[in-house]
Amino acid sequence: MLETLKSGGPLIVPIVLCGIIALFIIIERLHYFITLKSRDVKLMKTILDDLDAHDYSTAEADCIQADTPCAEVIRTVINSRRLDEQNLKEVVQTKMDSVVQQFEHFLSALGTISNISTLLGLLGTVTGNIKAFGVLGNGGSMGDPAILAGAIAEALVTTVAGLVVAIPAIVFHNYFNNQVNHRIRDMESNVTQVVFRVLGKEI
Repeated sequence: MLETLKSGGPLIVPIVLCGIIALFIIIERLHYFITLKSRDVKLMKTILDDLDAHDYSTAEADCIQADTPCAEVIRTVINSRRLDEQNLKEVVQTKMDSVVQQFEHFLSALGTISNISTLLGLLGTVTGNIKAFGVLGNGGSMGDPAILAGAIAEALVTTVAGLVVAIPAIVFHNYFNNQVNHRIRDMESNVTQVVFRVLGKEI
């Protein structure tokens, strides 16, 4: 495997680095979204009872313990409960807009890596082919077979390496974007329930 990667030439280095960074982001985001959902579910099981009992200090403590974007917004609702309905909704919307970036953390980097890896692979294909044609041009009909084989190997290895990094990055980038949309919808639903409880209304 190492020898195969070496045959890809200097462009294999940034492709491998992109692969390592993409792997880190994928693992980190998978863990984040899996634990995020369970923490929000646990929070909502207790927070509504706290609000019904007007136990705002416990409700705030539950939000701090959950430590999720949804919990941050709910905590803002609790701390702003004395505002009138219109101002409360404006404060809540502003807070929701600010926490969405926590869901999207690292996703732009993952999308960039998927594009860069593909382009680096393509660049390796082009440079490898240029070297191969240079060998043919300088050595008669076939040129030096060893050098020609090395140039072809560089073209093929960088292409494959770029695709191996780019394809999973694209798949997980789309998956995580889908997760972001789901988590935003869940957050909106949870916060709406809390706002109605604070305002003393029924959904």
